[in-house]
Amino acid sequence: MARLTLSVATGDYDRTRPLIDGSVAIDGVTPLHMALDPEEIFFRAFRHAEFDVCELSLSSFTVKAAAGASDYVGVPVFLSRAFRHTSITIRTDRDIRTPQDLRGRRVGLPEYQLTACVWVRALLQEDFGVAPEEITWVRGGIEQPGRPEKIAVALPPGVRVESAPDGASLSQLLAAGGIDALVSPRAPSCQDDGVSPVGWLFPDPMAAAQDYFRRTRIFPIMHLLGVRRSLAEAHPWLPAALLKAFTRAKAVAEQRLADTSATKVTLPFVEEQLAQARALMGPDFWSYGVAPNRATLDAFLHHHHVQGLSPRRLTVEELFHPATLETVKV
Repeated sequence: MARLTLSVATGDYDRTRPLIDGSVAIDGVTPLHMALDPEEIFFRAFRHAEFDVCELSLSSFTVKAAAGASDYVGVPVFLSRAFRHTSITIRTDRDIRTPQDLRGRRVGLPEYQLTACVWVRALLQEDFGVAPEEITWVRGGIEQPGRPEKIAVALPPGVRVESAPDGASLSQLLAAGGIDALVSPRAPSCQDDGVSPVGWLFPDPMAAAQDYFRRTRIFPIMHLLGVRRSLAEAHPWLPAALLKAFTRAKAVAEQRLADTSATKVTLPFVEEQLAQARALMGPDFWSYGVAPNRATLDAFLHHHHVQGLSPRRLTVEELFHPATLETVKV
C-alpha cells in the first residue's frame, strides 16, 4: 500500500512537536506539516477546507456538524484545552466586582460562536445566573478591526450582537471605554500597556478555575483534530492512525515535561505546577479519546445548543469517526 501524502496543519505545541520533527510517525502517512496560528487554520479550514488534517475549533466544527455540512470528521485529539477564567477582562473603573455586574453591560468578543466564548457564557449562566440576553455583545477583531464571523449563525431572539465601529479593534474600544469588558481567548494588548484601567474579572483566576474543576470535573476542550471526510471514507484506517500518533506525541511531550534534570519549558516552578495539576486532576490531566472526556463534551454540546449555536442537541458520537470511539487495549 502506498503511503498517503497529507497536509497536516496544527499549532506548534509541545504535544504536536514530536510529529512535526518526525520523532513520532503516523502509520501509512507522509505528512506535510504546517505549524500555524489557530485563527489562520480555522479560517482556511472552514472557509475553503484547505487541509487534509488540521486542528479545528470545537464550536465551529459543531456548528457545521449540526448542519450536516462539515468537510471534516472529528478525531478525539484535543489539542487545546483551557480554563476560561482568564478570558474575561474588565474595565476596573466601572464598578464591576462580580460576574453579576456584567448584566446590562457592553461586552466585546471576537466571534459569538468562538469556543472560548461558549464556555464563558456557560460559566456566567450556570455559576452566576447571568444569561446571554442580559448583555449587549460587541463583535470585532481583538487587535485588528473588521474580523467577521467565520461561520454565519442565527442567534435566539433577545440576544443582542453589534459590530464594533469601523476601524476600531476590541482592545482599542476597551482601552477607550467604548465597551465595559471583553471575552477573548487572547488577552488584549491594552491589559498590559500600563495605562488602561483594565484587569481580570476574577482577581485570582487560577483559584477560581481550580474551584470550578473540583465542582464540575470539567477541563474545557477548545480544539479537536479533523480529517477530511472524503479521505476518511476512502481510507477508513486513517482516523484511528491519527488518534494513535497524536496520542503518542502527547506522551512524549509529557515525558519531556516531567524530566526536570533540565527544564524543557522556559518558565520557573514547572515541576511544582506539574505536581499540582496531577494532584488536582489526576495523572492523565490532558486526556485524549472519547471515554474520559464524555462528560466535558456533553456539557459543551448542551450549552452550544442552549445558546442557539446548534439547532439540535448533538450527541458525542456525531462528532467523531466511529473508528475513534474506542481504542485497542493490550
